[in-house]
Amino acid sequence: MNLRDISPGYHVTIRVSGKLFQGHLPYLDELVRSARECRLWPVLSLSQLEELDREAVVYLIGGEDRQFGIISCPDFVREWMDREKKRAAAA
Repeated sequence: MNLRDISPGYHVTIRVSGKLFQGHLPYLDELVRSARECRLWPVLSLSQLEELDREAVVYLIGGEDRQFGIISCPDFVREWMDREKKRAAAA
């Protein structure tokens, strides 16, 4: 399913709080896929995210604006995502 298949204006917010580690990603990905299968645009709210690992950062980078949106992203998460993007571009 691509972005054109999503009903315009219809989204679901998935709140991610506490910790987000590699072991959590299959469950989060299932929530994202379920939303898309229901023709909803998943939006991850990260305002309560306190800790994450590199695998979670890579997941967020890979899915943002392609598989899901991100709102209320803490500065430390956005800064880490930006550093990882630059590192990947330089490699």
